[in-house]
Amino acid sequence: MNEMKRQHPLAMLWSLWKLVKNSFAFIVFLFILRHGTASTWIMYGRIAFYVAIAFSVISIIWSWFTLRYTADDKAFQIYSGVFNRTRRTIPYTKIQNVNRHTSLFHRLFKVTSIRFETGIKGEDATFQLQVVSLSESDRLEKVVAGHMSEANVASDAVEPNEEPVTRPEHVTLEDIQLPVKEELERIVHYKSTRKDIFKASFTSLSFLVLIPILGSLYSSVKDFFPDEKVTESILLTWLDTWWITALIITGLIAVSIMLGIVRTFVKYGDFQISSDRKRIYITKGMLEQSAFSILKERVQAVKITQSPMKRLLGLAEVELTTAGGVGESDQEVNSLYPFLPVKQAYDMISEILPSYQVTQEMQKLPRKSLWLRMLTPGWVWIIATGLLFYFKPVILGQNQAWWMISAILLLWIVICRITDFLHTRYVLNQNFIQLRTGALTSTLYISKREKVIEVQITRNLLQRWFGVASIQTVNRAKPVLHHTLNDIPLEAVEAFQLWYMERSQNIQTR
Repeated sequence: MNEMKRQHPLAMLWSLWKLVKNSFAFIVFLFILRHGTASTWIMYGRIAFYVAIAFSVISIIWSWFTLRYTADDKAFQIYSGVFNRTRRTIPYTKIQNVNRHTSLFHRLFKVTSIRFETGIKGEDATFQLQVVSLSESDRLEKVVAGHMSEANVASDAVEPNEEPVTRPEHVTLEDIQLPVKEELERIVHYKSTRKDIFKASFTSLSFLVLIPILGSLYSSVKDFFPDEKVTESILLTWLDTWWITALIITGLIAVSIMLGIVRTFVKYGDFQISSDRKRIYITKGMLEQSAFSILKERVQAVKITQSPMKRLLGLAEVELTTAGGVGESDQEVNSLYPFLPVKQAYDMISEILPSYQVTQEMQKLPRKSLWLRMLTPGWVWIIATGLLFYFKPVILGQNQAWWMISAILLLWIVICRITDFLHTRYVLNQNFIQLRTGALTSTLYISKREKVIEVQITRNLLQRWFGVASIQTVNRAKPVLHHTLNDIPLEAVEAFQLWYMERSQNIQTR
């Protein structure tokens, strides 16, 4: 029988640290800003705070003792509660993603956190250990990876163009050696360099992080002076001489750039993308490290995104859309390196996902689609113009500023629609579909026909007059991925219908 285990005892310290961090605002207000206050409601607030902290500490200790788990031959068994006992069973074959996150706290104590995710919605869809030893996390990950690989071997038997693979009738924990073999076969596709970090710091505009810091510092300095004119006079004195002004501006720019580089280096340093025959591995971070693995067969679509700054520098961000989600959103672990050269991004997709094909030759929209977009009412501009006409605000002493703002807004909408028209492309390549949309930020969507679970074709009144239509694809994800392409000609719509109807040839019932 498998031994019941608890989280590492440091899990209680981790929870206490989170409790203090979440209570920091209350501590500052009740005990620093209101220090010495004899108000009754402040006194009751402090008493309530003490009671809540005491209850939370007891709950943390109680939860550590009551939460136990075991990993048997087929599933995780998680037990929690004392008076109301709860038992959850998460089969290994249902686990889609494994996410390991190592914060600075974990690195100091040589532990980590690990999260196993399924494709089911709700709190019970994941099994997470906030603090666990490195050896235990490696053991659990290998157990899950072995059974995930076993399930893949079974699925390969029904996939076309694949050689049959024999496997033992029963697999025990001691027999699982496949993860070790695949680790030796792992190929590194990309590893961030100093040059990449330097370029990324400018592309991400992270150097602008100094602006809010300076604003907060200036606000704090003003609090020391009862008269705001004193602060303003000191600032004007510093800026009175041109060389002092130039020196201050140069110093601020240098500090901003350095802070941006350091921030980007901490976030994206040691970024590595690797893969083996079945899985993709993404690791990143210097102080806080994140490691993520995903089955290749779970990839539902690929998105390549370019912002205006990245387009100027020829860079792009590649994101993987998976059936079961990709972990916590603040981790951003579903993104391959966000600052890849475009050609390298295309090549990497073919290397990591050989079953995906990227076609750079794509079809443009007809010119009638541009005229349609120009004639489509801009409701934002209409409502904004109505409000401006009603209130007629005076800006910079101009009484007629309202119609200037309206004209600028209309010009901006026209430019965005023309840019979106120029960026929009589409192509059906055998059992693949590629759609590119976006005005300022363009997104290239790539998916296989068997991964598209639903399509929708719509036509409004204007589209009927111009002989065009809109198509929408739906892929499994958390949340569900919808991608829309507007104003394509009817012959392309008919080809899209025929293309999707052939999906039955790629789907086999097990």
